Amino acid sequence: MVSSTPVPRVRPRRLRETPALRRLVSETRLHPAELVLPIFVREGVSAPVPIGSMPGVVQHSLASLPDAVEQAAAAGVGGVMLFGVPEVRDARGSGATDPDGILNVATSVAAEASAGRLVVQTDLCLDEFTDHGHCGVLDERGRVDNDATLERYTSMALAQARAGSELLGLSGMMDGQVAAVREALDDAGRHETAILAYSAKYASAYYGPFREAVESTLEGDRRTYQLDPGNRREGLREAMIDIDEGADVVMVKPAGSYLDVLADVAAASEVPVWAYQVSGEYSMIEAAAAHGWIDRKRAVIESVRGIRRAGADAVLTYWAVELAEWIRNGDAA
Repeated sequence: MVSSTPVPRVRPRRLRETPALRRLVSETRLHPAELVLPIFVREGVSAPVPIGSMPGVVQHSLASLPDAVEQAAAAGVGGVMLFGVPEVRDARGSGATDPDGILNVATSVAAEASAGRLVVQTDLCLDEFTDHGHCGVLDERGRVDNDATLERYTSMALAQARAGSELLGLSGMMDGQVAAVREALDDAGRHETAILAYSAKYASAYYGPFREAVESTLEGDRRTYQLDPGNRREGLREAMIDIDEGADVVMVKPAGSYLDVLADVAAASEVPVWAYQVSGEYSMIEAAAAHGWIDRKRAVIESVRGIRRAGADAVLTYWAVELAEWIRNGDAA
């Protein structure tokens, strides 16, 4: 009996038949150099301190930091992004501009350990250093003062550049921050110091574990300066403004819930576009894997590949070193 079912002429499954074929036609590949490892460095500790809500991630001491940088460099990771956790905070975030402050000292330590093998980057924001936990200085009514904050950011930029940061991560979401920092750097002869603008940084619930990691003292929220999670066009607009002001790289944060914004920015941008896979994204996968609900390795790889597929040229992720080793061993196909 002859079947009346038509025989498919087009068979896309042919290219999925074997691992070798799938690898050959893969549209999105991962490479260690496209990964950036966020590192927390805490003042006043002699050994790494585990972060409860981020299994496997620690607050490093200045003594343990060189080994963390060495591990990242050996794995082929493209860069490290440093965050400082100071012992003392005040209303103006004075520790952020102190040459002996934890972040600036850590930058010098990391730059020496790196010896040019990866890019040492620094978070340029006041939230880790203020006693109120906001990303800027407050006015007499308790609101974040945009323009007064820009003055603090320019001082931070010069301090971080002097300490050895090659790429300043402007994450405070103040209007005009890229232009102000670029002008300050250029006026000081720091033309070679690059700017990474956290352009589309959303007021997200996924930052919870990060706030434990930096021991945030935040009261209230950051909705007057971070973007509304419902706004897609605004994310692209912010990125275009930052590019016009001189950003060398722009970023979307968080990554996983904002892939549409990431794709929009990647399609329009003339500079590299990065994305930050934030603490909450990390912790959710780790928690689900710890309960046996998902395959941890596959979920990690799929999550980062999805961010790359959406248009990110590089991804900040707490799995950077582990993922880089999987890639190098051929385990991330």
